[in-house]
Amino acid sequence: MGSRQVTAWHGKNITVAGLGVSGVSAARALAGLGARVTVVDNGDGDAHRARAAELAELGIEVRLGLLDGGGRAGDVLPEGTDLVVTSPGWKPGSPLFEAAAAVGVDVVGDVEIAWLLRETAEDLRAARSGEPRREPAPWLAITGTNGKTTTTQMLASMLKAAGLRTAAVGNIGTPIIDVVIGEETYDVLAVELSSYQLHWAPSLRAHSAAVLNLAPDHLDWHGSMEAYAADKGRIYEGNTVACVYNASDKATEDLVVEADVEEGCRAIGFTLGAPGPSMLGVVDGILVDRAFVENRHKNAQELAEVADVNPPAPHNIANALAAAALARAFGVPPRAVRDGLRGFRPDAHRVSHVEEVAGVTYIDDSKATNTHAAEASLAAFEPVVWIAGGLAKGATFDELVRKSAKRLRAVVLIGADRALIAEALARHAPEVPVVDLERTDTGAMLAAVREAARLAEPGDTVLLAPACASMDMFANYNKRGDAFADAVRELAAERV
Repeated sequence: MGSRQVTAWHGKNITVAGLGVSGVSAARALAGLGARVTVVDNGDGDAHRARAAELAELGIEVRLGLLDGGGRAGDVLPEGTDLVVTSPGWKPGSPLFEAAAAVGVDVVGDVEIAWLLRETAEDLRAARSGEPRREPAPWLAITGTNGKTTTTQMLASMLKAAGLRTAAVGNIGTPIIDVVIGEETYDVLAVELSSYQLHWAPSLRAHSAAVLNLAPDHLDWHGSMEAYAADKGRIYEGNTVACVYNASDKATEDLVVEADVEEGCRAIGFTLGAPGPSMLGVVDGILVDRAFVENRHKNAQELAEVADVNPPAPHNIANALAAAALARAFGVPPRAVRDGLRGFRPDAHRVSHVEEVAGVTYIDDSKATNTHAAEASLAAFEPVVWIAGGLAKGATFDELVRKSAKRLRAVVLIGADRALIAEALARHAPEVPVVDLERTDTGAMLAAVREAARLAEPGDTVLLAPACASMDMFANYNKRGDAFADAVRELAAERV
């Protein structure tokens, strides 16, 4: 499958699992290379049918919902399938994949297809333009339980500041296949990768990669913490220049030790403290590099000030250091690291300042969908009235509450699994006032904000950092964050 020739794909029978964004991207790309593509999905709603109609115009067969002969389309392997390409969220134990394994058919993901198409894409570009063939753009890859998107965007900002043609791709924005086979050429790609995507990408070999942190998440998908960590660790396999790890999270360093990398690839740590040799860290409010300098045992290179990081919360400074390590591994000069950080603006719902009302600051970190992210968010503020709750995804909350209890003025709980957080609070922070909101209607967030405002004192922070997924009450974490911001603004208008 790694051949540069377009004919490597021509005539192959490929089944694409899932009619979401990545599935449609893979189907279009592979059909464009002459593969016979069938897309399968158990859904059968209006959106599914609309996408199916678009793909049908390209000669792509789509099977939805219940099949005429019985069974669900997403569970049945089409006859003659040579390869299955899955969307990231499909679980490894899905009936479709078990059927593929039974007949010796490989299952890979969209990231794997993008990686394998890199050479073919450059052949096609050279043929179209008549210009000399370029080598495919190297990948600087990022994963971790939290901070992936912010770090990837920071990295892209640094690369652009260095004058490099780049894009932030993968588990962020534009599907990676579309970028790889598109018209535009790049010098390097900043690639965010989820554990799902890494699970299905056995051939991926990055220039350099980082695992930002590891904490229990998506265990219902992976089956165990060990399996989750192993999938994260795949990002280091075959790295050629640098494996970047978090010096305060030994599990990330262990993954580096276990990885099979190219000769000469270096382990590069990042820390919020003073860095040792082959590390990046912080000294007197300055981000410094002791990894990519001459005589790193004695010398350090100033990169930027902590004040250049937006926002300068501890976990975000760590993100900046990881991004800087990957940028420096690619040869980006110190000035571009600084300029990239200064020019970076975080996405909404990531420790976003909403408004100050009656001396109380309201912060939206709806993206904190697990306990690790919520812990980092809580660590940035004190005292806090914490709004939390939603779908726990199998998480427990004792450690989070125990570590954060001293920062809490009060807690307002919402969502389906709020009782789990309430129980942890009763065990580890019994003196903290708790408001348990049973309602799940569209006015629930406004009620939560009003309760938080009642409990807060001037100088406090009301922090939405749910530690849970949003789908019990909202379409996604963005909608949850929007509801919070709207509620805060309504509160502010009332107090004018």
